[in-house]
Amino acid sequence: MGEIKKFLRDDGPIKVSRSLKELSMKISHASKEYLDSTGEEISLAELSKKLEVPKEEIAMAMEASWQVESIDAASYEDDEQGESKIRKINVQKDETGILINKLALAALIKDLEKRDKEIILLRYYKEKTQCEVARILGITQVQVSRLEKRILLNMRQKIM
Repeated sequence: MGEIKKFLRDDGPIKVSRSLKELSMKISHASKEYLDSTGEEISLAELSKKLEVPKEEIAMAMEASWQVESIDAASYEDDEQGESKIRKINVQKDETGILINKLALAALIKDLEKRDKEIILLRYYKEKTQCEVARILGITQVQVSRLEKRILLNMRQKIM
């Protein structure tokens, strides 16, 4: 019987001392009683006073009772589609390379003539179609296409 109790008590990914588990149970009962009688959550100071235990021990016991989250579990943060946390960590992004590319691109765009700069900004940053850009600039869609092709070719040559 003792072995079964020990197994049930100690089963979990992180081993927590028996005294912390017992204190956690007392905290849970005291919190529930307080909530039922007052309709409010009990504070750490009130728990400490009621159970005659230092606040630090109460905080440790409360943390010890939290569920351990698996790193393989799906995460739904930031509109993600349930990608596991370990997969997010393993994604190898070249942050330095990305930053260098952005700075180089910003310098290239800065050096463009006014109309060329406007075409690139409208097409690639404001995601306008060639027809929309043509309407804004008062030129034809074919002219936008030719200008865009020339601008991109010039930018590509400057990078290399």
